[in-house]
Amino acid sequence: MSSAFVQCQGYLADTGTAKGLGVFASRDVAQDEVVELSPVIRIESDLQQVHQALRTRVFDWHRLAGQPGVFAVALGYGSLYNHANPANLRYSADLDGGALRFVAARAIRSGEELTINYNDAGGDVVSSDDNWFRCNQVDCVGPPDAP
Repeated sequence: MSSAFVQCQGYLADTGTAKGLGVFASRDVAQDEVVELSPVIRIESDLQQVHQALRTRVFDWHRLAGQPGVFAVALGYGSLYNHANPANLRYSADLDGGALRFVAARAIRSGEELTINYNDAGGDVVSSDDNWFRCNQVDCVGPPDAP
């Protein structure tokens, strides 16, 4: 598949919850369909050196792409997807395009919130651990399952 930018098949709206804004499907999305291919900005730094406003929005590029000491901010809606466990999107590194590929893990209906699982730094949709929020808001160096 080409690594050309794929615009998100969604829109931003208030979730009506404490999460605030969320990304919602603008149309029905088939299972395994690419929802977005987001270019990334790579940050070569220790996570504790990343500005707090970005710390909960970056992806572990070391885990995803095998590049130690690198985190990535996804452009487009990539860094705006809210957490769910299980999530309806999985993600992976697209090394050819320097991007994150967000793919529907199941069929998604128009108007449904698009979510990723923050607990799995490898992009999977389900995690048995829900410690990510607690870890990233104190003195951890990344999600609990990060290398």
